[in-house]
Amino acid sequence: MPPRPRLTPAIADVRRAVRDVLASLEITGAPELRGPAEADVLVALSGGPDSLALAAATAFEAPRVGSSSRERGAAGSDFDLDGGLRAGAVVVDHGLQPGSADVAAAAAAQAEALGLAPVIVVRVEVGTEGGPEAAARAARYAALEQAARDTGARGVLLGHTLDDQAETVLLGLARGSGPSSLSGMESRTGLWLRPLLGLRRSATEGFCADSGLAPWHDPQNDDPAFTRVRVRRTLLPLLEQELGPGIVEALGRTADQLREDSAALDHFAEEQAEDLADHAEAGISLTVSGLAANPPALRQRLIRLAVEGEFAISLSRSQTLEVARLVTDWHGQGAVHLPGVTVVRRGGVLHFEAAAGGATSD
Repeated sequence: MPPRPRLTPAIADVRRAVRDVLASLEITGAPELRGPAEADVLVALSGGPDSLALAAATAFEAPRVGSSSRERGAAGSDFDLDGGLRAGAVVVDHGLQPGSADVAAAAAAQAEALGLAPVIVVRVEVGTEGGPEAAARAARYAALEQAARDTGARGVLLGHTLDDQAETVLLGLARGSGPSSLSGMESRTGLWLRPLLGLRRSATEGFCADSGLAPWHDPQNDDPAFTRVRVRRTLLPLLEQELGPGIVEALGRTADQLREDSAALDHFAEEQAEDLADHAEAGISLTVSGLAANPPALRQRLIRLAVEGEFAISLSRSQTLEVARLVTDWHGQGAVHLPGVTVVRRGGVLHFEAAAGGATSD
């Protein structure tokens, strides 16, 4: 293990953020009693400043989670863990740049030096669907998910920061996305854990500098061919210059508020769907009067929820509005034909049926 660095504000902030997430995991019992799993958590490590700071903080905090939880037991901790958490790392080599294998090997060596185990290096094949960024992301997440299954890990820690959150919100805004996209990333979504979402990128860079860690700087992070890089290097600095400091934090707060509102609306839609929906062998139906009684945000969610729940198909906004016009702008028009689904209004009811020979969603 490397010598323990001096506790600076950057190191303290990153460690605290990681500690809070690790302490929230529901993993019980001493390591030898937790079954055949090789790791309780894995860190997704690229070798960059964000993921390297995350890996170092996790290596420090994971073994200490048990004693911390016992100290907080009176405050309502939901588990008592002996021996701490077993934390490993996954390094994904996308193979998109010369020397990527060497970069992956260097990151793996850093993880081992920090005391993380197991350390897994995975080479992936990146496709072309959705563009280079989306394809690389899909390949990366698939590899991380497989590594979690192979090791029995209950969570994968990702190094996204508040800056990444702000970039995500701006990209969603530029694309005209709905609330689910504008609400950005969540700190915890199933397997994925993002402890650093409340911290600026400067904190992870400071952590590495203060800890004597040498992060890798991905040249693609400076390539303006990528939309996110243009947002990071040009748009956000311009907004800060023209509107004043605090734009990143403001975008983060906006994401939090939209996420809360979107979750509430989804909850109300799910509750109403139980009363409005009628399941049949041919599909599902919703009463026109029930849909009409709701404001647009709930009405459209009910339509999307019916289609996704019954046919596993996600409707776009334009498709959803086309169906909604059968409720709000009804003048005897015929069925709405969507990919894999036909929607027709009969007798005050919208009937959603699988289209004859239509494709179904994955």
